[in-house]
Amino acid sequence: MKSNIKTKFAGLAVVLAFLAPSLTFAQESKTYTVKAGDTLSEIAETHNTTVEKLAKLNNIKNIHLIYVDQVLVIDGEAPAASTTTEAPVAEVKETPAVSETVVEETTYEATYKPAAPVVEESYSAPASTVSGSEAEAKEWIAQKESGGSYTATNGRYIGRYQLTDSYLNGDYSAENQERVADAYVAGRYGSWTEAKNFWLNNGWY
Repeated sequence: MKSNIKTKFAGLAVVLAFLAPSLTFAQESKTYTVKAGDTLSEIAETHNTTVEKLAKLNNIKNIHLIYVDQVLVIDGEAPAASTTTEAPVAEVKETPAVSETVVEETTYEATYKPAAPVVEESYSAPASTVSGSEAEAKEWIAQKESGGSYTATNGRYIGRYQLTDSYLNGDYSAENQERVADAYVAGRYGSWTEAKNFWLNNGWY
């Protein structure tokens, strides 16, 4: 009976001796090599652990800074500190392309059109109905009254002979001014010569 027990213990010892390397291997540290673009939080989530634990196991003081090809201990004891400085994993922030908007300026050239000239209505003197001294007296009065202008105005007096609108009836043409002036002088003074004499004495006719 004792012999059987010893035999069993001996067999158990052999099995344990055989399994010992496997158990030791199982207790060895589980590691992960950092790749470009990795973050500590992503690595922790992938391996069902926490950032704090990874930082503690790997002596990481800045959890936001890890290096490409850096070997991280996921479980087990931290490896000896390495003096080799490795390039940190660069976080590449992609700048969106800025579309350049070209503002096209439209230049409008002003087309200059000269103003149409103002055409002044001119009056050409019609053929005189009087002659000799009568024509001379008539012209003398016209020059005194308006400077000989058919368009001259002075208050309610209009035209070459400075007659009122009640005489001209809204027709300021040269022909009508001549005709009305002749009728006015003939009816009031009888002649242009007498009208001139009256003007010389009174300053009007």
